[in-house]
Amino acid sequence: MGLLDGKVAIITGAGNGLGEAYAKLFAKEGAAVVVNDLGGARDGTGADKSAAQKVVDAIKAAGGRAAANGDDVSTIQGGENILKTALDNFGKVDVLVCNAGILRDKTFANTSEADWDAVIKVHLKGAYCVALPVWKYMKEHGGGSMVLTSSTSGLYGNFGQTNYGAAKAGIYGMVRVMSIEGRKYNIRVMGLAPGAYTRMTSDLPGRRDREPDPLSLPENVAPGVLYMVSDLSAEHSGKILGVSSRGVREIKMLETEGFIPGRPYTAQEVAENAHKVFFKEPENVHRLGQTAPPQRAPATV
Repeated sequence: MGLLDGKVAIITGAGNGLGEAYAKLFAKEGAAVVVNDLGGARDGTGADKSAAQKVVDAIKAAGGRAAANGDDVSTIQGGENILKTALDNFGKVDVLVCNAGILRDKTFANTSEADWDAVIKVHLKGAYCVALPVWKYMKEHGGGSMVLTSSTSGLYGNFGQTNYGAAKAGIYGMVRVMSIEGRKYNIRVMGLAPGAYTRMTSDLPGRRDREPDPLSLPENVAPGVLYMVSDLSAEHSGKILGVSSRGVREIKMLETEGFIPGRPYTAQEVAENAHKVFFKEPENVHRLGQTAPPQRAPATV
């Protein structure tokens, strides 16, 4: 018995890297999988459905069930076509993983409007365009499970990724609101901040011309995502998990006790009570819960 026996899963951006690893593991665990991938370059240019078909062929060769889809996630029509692929081939959909993404990394001052629009369109609008038709289907058919891909670049920040970070922070907001609205319809929504060695991260500083650590490969992220979409995580809708070679951990927003005077106050009083307003972190703990300096290569799809 697999964790996804009898279920149908849609995975966007599944022609390579993390999405491919999810698709193959989900199929091994009993799911029929719609493998969506536009087949473009890392910056979003071009299209080639053969990337999705290659993954489908591998799944079928291993005895699984899969169907390829090459639609653009950043349009409502594309999202509806992706859902239609699932319904036409397998009759339903139970699981959605929004994983598709591109990169156009530049410092904020050097980011063009085209760079900004392209990244926001694929990541943030793309999550909306695919999730919306699937959400409507799940709402009318007893519910389901969704995982939307955020990133530590959006949750913590990372140099040179204002467009990508803004999109991924927006997805965090989607997860929080959708999980609240989904309770009524048995739709569970979780957020994912993955970290792995893929074509999206292979040439980042510290990774060029170096063989990847086997633990950092997508196959070692996929089990965490399998957990998220399965019934094993049923009580954790609305939560964000960081999944990487280091393991699985929850990432959450916290609030300090704050300065709450209960009366009109001055800026000077805020300064005097800064110890209540801001978190004080232990000296040996940094933003990512590591002992190494916080600046790092982005965790990205």
